[in-house]
Amino acid sequence: MQNLLQLLRNELEGELLVDGLTTKLYATDASVYREIPLAVILPKTISDLKKIIRFCQKNHTSMIPRAAGTSLAGQCIGGGIVVDISKYFAQIIDIDSVNETITVHPGVIRDDMNRQIEASGLFLGPNTSTSNRAMIGGMVGNNSCGTTSIKYGVTRDKVLELHTLLSDGNEVIFKEISKEEFEQKMKLDSLEGKIYRTIYEKLSQKDTQEKIRQEFPKPEIHRRNTGYAVDCLLDTELFSNRTKKFNMCELLTGSEGTLAFTTKIKLKLDRLPPKKTAMVAAHFPTIESCLLAVNPVMQCNLYTCEMMDKVILDCTKDNLKYQKNKFFIEGDPKAILMLQLCDDSEEGLKLQVANLLDVLNNNTESYANPVLHNEEIEMALELRKAGLGLLGNIVGDEKAVACIEDTAVALPDLANYIAEFSEIMKTHRQNVVYYAHAGAGELHLRPILNLKKHDDVRLFKQIAEEVADLVKKYGGSLSGEHGDGRVRAEFIEKMVGKANYELFRNIKQVFDPHGIFNPGKITDALPMETSLRYEPGREEPEIETLMDFSDSLGILRAAERCNGSGDCRKSAASGGTMCPSYRATRNEKDTTRARANALREFLTTSEKPNKFDHEELKEVFDLCISCKGCQNECPSSVDAAVLKSEFQYNYQKIHGSSLRTKLFAYNNRLNHFASIAPTIYNSFCTNSWTSKIFKNLLNIAPERSIPKISKRSLRKIIAAGEINLKPENPIKIVYLFVDEFTNYLDTQIGVDCINLLVKLNYGVKIVAHSESGRAFISKGFLEQAKKCADRNIEIFRGIINEKTPLVGIEPSAILSFRDEYSRLANDKIAAKKLAKNVFLIEEFLQNEIKLGHIKSSQFTAKKKIIKIQGHCHQKALSNVVCTFDILNLPKNFHVTVIPSGCCGMAGSFGFEKEHYEVSMNIGEQTLFPAVRRADKETVIAANGTSCRHQIKDGTPREAEHPISILSKALI
Repeated sequence: MQNLLQLLRNELEGELLVDGLTTKLYATDASVYREIPLAVILPKTISDLKKIIRFCQKNHTSMIPRAAGTSLAGQCIGGGIVVDISKYFAQIIDIDSVNETITVHPGVIRDDMNRQIEASGLFLGPNTSTSNRAMIGGMVGNNSCGTTSIKYGVTRDKVLELHTLLSDGNEVIFKEISKEEFEQKMKLDSLEGKIYRTIYEKLSQKDTQEKIRQEFPKPEIHRRNTGYAVDCLLDTELFSNRTKKFNMCELLTGSEGTLAFTTKIKLKLDRLPPKKTAMVAAHFPTIESCLLAVNPVMQCNLYTCEMMDKVILDCTKDNLKYQKNKFFIEGDPKAILMLQLCDDSEEGLKLQVANLLDVLNNNTESYANPVLHNEEIEMALELRKAGLGLLGNIVGDEKAVACIEDTAVALPDLANYIAEFSEIMKTHRQNVVYYAHAGAGELHLRPILNLKKHDDVRLFKQIAEEVADLVKKYGGSLSGEHGDGRVRAEFIEKMVGKANYELFRNIKQVFDPHGIFNPGKITDALPMETSLRYEPGREEPEIETLMDFSDSLGILRAAERCNGSGDCRKSAASGGTMCPSYRATRNEKDTTRARANALREFLTTSEKPNKFDHEELKEVFDLCISCKGCQNECPSSVDAAVLKSEFQYNYQKIHGSSLRTKLFAYNNRLNHFASIAPTIYNSFCTNSWTSKIFKNLLNIAPERSIPKISKRSLRKIIAAGEINLKPENPIKIVYLFVDEFTNYLDTQIGVDCINLLVKLNYGVKIVAHSESGRAFISKGFLEQAKKCADRNIEIFRGIINEKTPLVGIEPSAILSFRDEYSRLANDKIAAKKLAKNVFLIEEFLQNEIKLGHIKSSQFTAKKKIIKIQGHCHQKALSNVVCTFDILNLPKNFHVTVIPSGCCGMAGSFGFEKEHYEVSMNIGEQTLFPAVRRADKETVIAANGTSCRHQIKDGTPREAEHPISILSKALI
């Protein structure tokens, strides 16, 4: 087969990958399943897809369509060829604003598409929790619904046309057709004609129609994905008295890629909702009281009716990003209903809000009903949308498992259904997570199970069976929006009856007689407890690490926190930082998810004494730039930067490190020696001939400029007494951390910082501390980093407190105290205690402004326009608001934050020849264009030394440190 695949590779324009790393990465999605595929193909053309189909037919294998890989039921994994359309089938083809339609490739991201058409007043209504990376092809495959289905319907309601490839390789367009056109289709002597004839033959039978109406979920349940949607086909002029025309797209939507391969999708768009909006966050003392409130509030013309429970809220405790999103929580609610209203006028909105509050106060048991507006609504919805990933924050092997998380019942049945469901869970001593789409009768209910144990795997199956019986009792749908996949397909026959299940098998057979399209999904599925991600009963390896991963019960479980939700696949247009390398390459292996998955795979299965000793791990971590975007933005708080450092440390035990790596790791020592003769060093680095030799020797990108050493280090200037450290009557004393970058490379910034503090009446103290260890951490020299951490903790432990804090200039250096030091230090308690009183200089000044110690009158009244590039570590471990606030102190400074992610330099990463192109690609995503658009009078502010260097090499503009800007603005 490998030889045959090699021949296929030679025929394709796209990429065919069979290496062990890639197949392992595509063995999982966001579900509990794992199956190594035969190969992975990223097709570029329709011709590629036809060749893959022919190959599968000839060689008796299958093709599994995959977009973002965020499916929860195991739809996009299998033992055949995974066909990933996310990289090359990702263009918007046509926008028809007159007819309010759009035609796209299946790899277009829902939110990115909506941003592009927003100006026309249109958008695609269905809004999944994964909408910033969910692709239209996946939404069609699963018939996705999301938070807005109560107002805008589901994906099936929006699909007008599907351009497909059938299992014989022929291109066929499915769209709305009249009765006469249907009859013409049946006359075709082709697979397409046979499909139409079979559909007509089967659905024309009165007995079949009766069984569909008897056994299918109640028609008022609009979120239903149980099997194939043949009930929708009945409601047409062909099979009923309706005037609705027949459209095969209704059958294909929700078919999970089992019937045809979609290449192009035409969608009906919605008008944007009214701009005036408010959300009432109704707090409830119990789950039961919350669910009983759904029916009354649904009479209020809601656009959103979402629920989240206490478990979701508790999951945010250790997630820095979502702390601020909890601003509206009052007391300790067991559940919250998030009720959104929209109106064209402010007066109309106020009346709607008043009416809703009246319903809540008089007809429900809500005890608090805060009203949210503007960005507050987005913050609250982000908290709810993050629910899936946040569940990964449960420490240990027990997880909230997706198996019964997609049930939907009619609204009048919801409270009774949940009451009976809760009894089932009590029988099994389960504490269940409740969240999702209450207004649509669908809650994402998850049992907490450890699928590494045989008993819990049996319980996994037993709970699914019992809940399937309960859903059937209430005429509900076992799958509301996540699809059947592998986890629910086993129960479809129970849900729709034997006759209807045989109908499904007949439909699958006529569309795909050789079973090449995503086999084992919907029909003829394997038992749900097979091919699980973890092998039950296996003895889990204990992995020794230098860094402390006890907060996750070890590094293996730190990697296992990733549940595959794929937040790291969002595009640059979605904002945030994570994941810059994926945004540059669009390759799965360059996501945070891939790094966690690869580490889990090899740490679990490796038989080597050093389980980190794998080239595949080196490859998957190669483009991780340690930006720490994932630490903040990944709902499961997977910190790939820390995982990379530990990997590098262990890998280098076996393989050593290159001269370049050592020089970058020991750059502080190198800079120390260079500072002895800075003029000679700087001439050497700037001379075209000598710098070329230097760069070639170390494999540094020839396009890069080498940072210059300051004429004198900051410590030398201070030691010479050339700078005043103490005003006459200081407000307070601060200790300044003289980091290795400021000391040798950015001395003037250090001088500006001290001058600013002293002139603002703060005393500055400086001690003989160690370097931060940032370079050692980034290069995996963890023993050296540990020495730095221990030394600094020992030096500062007795002098740093609330009254005398430690402040720092370079974010990556000073924020190490908050982050890696607690993993490296011998004295973890001292490290965490010290971290509470360590601040980025902007944080310190921001706080002093709030205390009234620093005033606008102390600064110039001159006008200045400033654009800020925030440092990645600052975004992850602090915030950019502090920089924004201090630069806004001068009354005529107009300050904005560039909505960019990582600059792309990331310490030494951007210098390395093999990484230069990716580094600049990252810069071009948002940062470089924003800087170029700024006029010459606009000041570019960047507090990271790497950011300033990247801006200089990429634009070229000279960026200034915010402290230097503020220092110059003093009166």
